[in-house]
Amino acid sequence: MKEEFLHYVWKYKKFAFAKLQTTTRLSISLISVGMHNQLAGPDFFNSQLYIENQLWAGNVEIHLKSSDWYAHRHEADPAYDSVILHVVWEHDIDIFRLDNSAIPTLELKKYVSKDTLSNYQTLFARQQEKWINCESHLHEVPPSITDHWLERIYIERLEGKTQSIQSLLNQTHYDWEAVLFCMLARNFGTKINGLAFHSLAEAIDFGIVRKCARVPFQLEALFLGMGGLLSENSTDSYVLQLHGEYEYLKSKFSLENEGVLPIQFFKLRPDNFPTIRLAQLAQLYHKHSDLFQKLMNIKTLNTCYEILQVAASPYWDTHFSFATPQKKRTKRLTKTFMDLLLINTVIPLKFAYNQYQGTAEQEHILLLISAIKPERNVIIQKYNSLGLPAKNAQETQALLSLKTHYCGPNQCLSCGIGNWLIGK
Repeated sequence: MKEEFLHYVWKYKKFAFAKLQTTTRLSISLISVGMHNQLAGPDFFNSQLYIENQLWAGNVEIHLKSSDWYAHRHEADPAYDSVILHVVWEHDIDIFRLDNSAIPTLELKKYVSKDTLSNYQTLFARQQEKWINCESHLHEVPPSITDHWLERIYIERLEGKTQSIQSLLNQTHYDWEAVLFCMLARNFGTKINGLAFHSLAEAIDFGIVRKCARVPFQLEALFLGMGGLLSENSTDSYVLQLHGEYEYLKSKFSLENEGVLPIQFFKLRPDNFPTIRLAQLAQLYHKHSDLFQKLMNIKTLNTCYEILQVAASPYWDTHFSFATPQKKRTKRLTKTFMDLLLINTVIPLKFAYNQYQGTAEQEHILLLISAIKPERNVIIQKYNSLGLPAKNAQETQALLSLKTHYCGPNQCLSCGIGNWLIGK
């Protein structure tokens, strides 16, 4: 057993609290368990309870054994003088404050049901073949529990992304358009070139993008040149034209690309080649001079698709890179790729922008993400096989966070699904 289990039992009142007694048989009437403290100091702040007929307000400390008080050296720490109740699983020694007054103790094992303890032990039973702790019982959880929890986790995920957006805002002096540019560039780069594309976007003042956007050829030359993809020794006339334009822009705006990370072609499908993606990004900014405002004002998925529906310039109809021409095909953004841009850029930025403006539009955000088809990857497939299928992108995003922040690090006691399984 771990101390976190006792925190869970106390926090959610998973014990028979109607007829509590201290180890000296004084009655306890619980008013409030207090606020769970995750930092240094007592485990629960501002708890309220009656011991006999005396109302106490203060802190609660929780241990597996009473003697842990001394093992943790609390007797020498003034911060623990405010403890009004010592909650333990097993009482093995009396505890005193610095002034030698006894601290009342509640032995919790007398009040926790056998079913709750058994469910906890089953959930955390160590089995090497387990992918997640609750995999044998996940199918038992009612949809009302899983749906609510996945929605909450998705909001947590958006709040986490808001922190990285805040960092970009600080770097750009709150230029929301520049933040969108950095985020779009990173996601146009996908997993392989995301960091390289992000470094490319950071190396270009967004004011330059605004100025070049009126001429798509200039913007394409800017992106490809800053990415180090243009060679002055090429035999391709289009490359030479782009290179010449880039050299002009480089001189005009005093551009430097030494900090841009190397861009990769290795392991990429042709449609994801950096040449194609940068050419498409150039066309997107040429098509929409007010791209940020348009994306922040979207109400429906179809409207967003209309905004993002762009194709690379005509040269790329017969090319994937600056090499041998290929069979002609327009290189448009696919709906699948647009969904990724929505999931990873547009919706998180819209969520952060709403918070910045002080407008609560969580319901609209949830409707938008829920209209997107579920993502496909090994984690989503595994949850599906265990009886937790994802119906849309909101749920797939939540499942990714569930695995990373709850299932992976065994945070079942902080998980709504784990709570239900223990307390069922």
